[in-house]
Amino acid sequence: MMKIEGVLLDWAGTTVDFGCMAPVRAFMDSFAANGITVTEEETRKPMGMLKRDHIKTMLSMDRIAAQWQKRYGRSWEPQDIETIYSSFEPELLASLADYTKVKPGVLKTVTELRARGIKIGSTTGYTDTMMKIVAPTAAVQGYQPDCWFSPDATNGMGRPYPYMIFKNIMELKLSDVRCVIKAGDTVSDIAEGRAAGVWSVGIIDGSSVMALTEDAFRSLTEYEKNERREAVRHTFMNAGADYVITDITELPAVIQAIQQQ
Repeated sequence: MMKIEGVLLDWAGTTVDFGCMAPVRAFMDSFAANGITVTEEETRKPMGMLKRDHIKTMLSMDRIAAQWQKRYGRSWEPQDIETIYSSFEPELLASLADYTKVKPGVLKTVTELRARGIKIGSTTGYTDTMMKIVAPTAAVQGYQPDCWFSPDATNGMGRPYPYMIFKNIMELKLSDVRCVIKAGDTVSDIAEGRAAGVWSVGIIDGSSVMALTEDAFRSLTEYEKNERREAVRHTFMNAGADYVITDITELPAVIQAIQQQ
């Protein structure tokens, strides 16, 4: 029987910031500041990646690349990533503290997992500077993982690379990748888990993929919620998730299922 020793959780959209709203507006505004209009759908596709990689991925999208060519008379270049990032970072940092509310079910689930002797780690697409805002604010609300690592700890090689997961495994002294679950709310989270060889779990409600604020989500009928949940479930399964759950409170059941294999 395989025993799960550690659960690694993402931050925005998974444990805090229902809907992963903080980065979306900052990305959209930073492109707008450079004369480029992007949609929320385009903005969310690379969500979970290191922020510079996120910008690069967006610039590489056909529609955005064509818009850049039309406005500037040339293709985008590496220095343009830095130009956009220079607008993005201060805007995100200015608003980040407003998007650190711990999601429903997180505290209860983490307490239950720790009671089972499971260690709690985390990975993120945020930088260390951003996490210095997010982590302490979450801690005040009662959520504090045993450790966290950003792409700054892995020479800038964030998701979909597996290195933040490996840093967690080393720090938490976990014995085997098969004893580890990585749970998150983006396709990048699933890719990260698969690259590391751990169990990948997608969380639907409050995810970046669902792209709804908590109020907007709660205003839906049950039929509408379930329609959206199925669409997100399909996205995560297509990305290669081992399990997809409605919300974080279902993690203990996933652990039981894995341990019974």
